[in-house]
Amino acid sequence: MFKRRPPLDEVSVQWLFDVFEWALRNFPPAVFYRQTLLVLPTNEYFPGRVDSVQGMAELVFERVAEYAGMAHWPWQVVEKSHCHLDAPQQIPAGASQAFSGEASSLASHGHALPVVYDRLLIGNPEALIAGFAHTLGQYLGYTAREVPPGGVDNWPQVTEVLADYLGFGLMFANSSFVFPSGGCGSCGGSVSRNSALSQWDHTYALALFTTLKNIPARKVKPHLKKSLRGHFQRCLSDIAGRPQLSRLKQFSSEPRQVPEHHLARAENR
Repeated sequence: MFKRRPPLDEVSVQWLFDVFEWALRNFPPAVFYRQTLLVLPTNEYFPGRVDSVQGMAELVFERVAEYAGMAHWPWQVVEKSHCHLDAPQQIPAGASQAFSGEASSLASHGHALPVVYDRLLIGNPEALIAGFAHTLGQYLGYTAREVPPGGVDNWPQVTEVLADYLGFGLMFANSSFVFPSGGCGSCGGSVSRNSALSQWDHTYALALFTTLKNIPARKVKPHLKKSLRGHFQRCLSDIAGRPQLSRLKQFSSEPRQVPEHHLARAENR
């Protein structure tokens, strides 16, 4: 009768654990446990400024790709009104062939992979960073050997969690459901990004990331918007009591070689 209500419904919690386990099976767990950073929305992590919109987008993306360990992939940052291509929002037909564990097929013959952004998000850095991280999660997801939990119908949701797994959970939690201030997006103000998962889902994924990485809550909460701090603490408490946690932590001791095309954190930020 007096049992505390869980921070998320049980189906969502189990699915988030499953996605993290899928990521640990399909991408080098040693990189996650030893090298992947919790990326903070601060000037320390995203230094510098340029005058042009395109230049600023490229500067931010360069940092995002570095923290994701994917800076060595061939990229082309393109404003959406100038590009007829788009980042992979959905798995194409023949999805069973997409999960090969190889990145070479994505950028064959040296062709750059498009990273499409909305210039209106330049004024909302966390949403811009989350959008870039999601694009990288989508491309990285193609290289997995296994179809993700829930199948390819959940591709946008899976790849958002994969971006949380890459260390960008704060930006996703903070920028989900950011509504325009003072009217619609075309009227100015802060513009939102499209999000497949809620801020509550991303906060749970963030709590799972920090638990697995042994990052103290005091390092996270100052950068998390106030309305989510209590939920974050409840997520930490819920995760600590779950038996699935020990299964994920077992991956930390696996001595796996890091393939060149997978994650590899740049040593110097």
